[in-house]
Amino acid sequence: MPLDIYAEELINNYEHPDSKGKLENSDASMHEENISCGDVITVYLKISEGKIEDAKFEGNGCIISMGVANMLMDYIKGKKVSEIEAFGIPELFNLIKIDPGPARLHCATLSLRAVKKALFQYEHKPVDASTKEL
Repeated sequence: MPLDIYAEELINNYEHPDSKGKLENSDASMHEENISCGDVITVYLKISEGKIEDAKFEGNGCIISMGVANMLMDYIKGKKVSEIEAFGIPELFNLIKIDPGPARLHCATLSLRAVKKALFQYEHKPVDASTKEL
């Protein structure tokens, strides 16, 4: 498929986010900012029996950061916490089907960094090296 179709999917997730909003009674949450461009996000996760039951986000930012955030929240619902803790940049690029390039990498990974930090905090684990690099 041409790149344009994937860009359109990202734009659609930005314009019509079905996972945007505050999740009341969340089990884990995390606020992150991309200081280089001003994007901000807070993720909320509902976790039960080692799985992410629900995920939502609030925030403001560019098409890439907010479009990816919506796609990621939709993806992680129903997944095991351990699976998402191991989720990295290659898996994220596979999910969004575009490579935002080095200039927009922090925009694309903002929500993933927030999700992973929320999960590590929830499990009382230190943040791993790959998450610190996002």
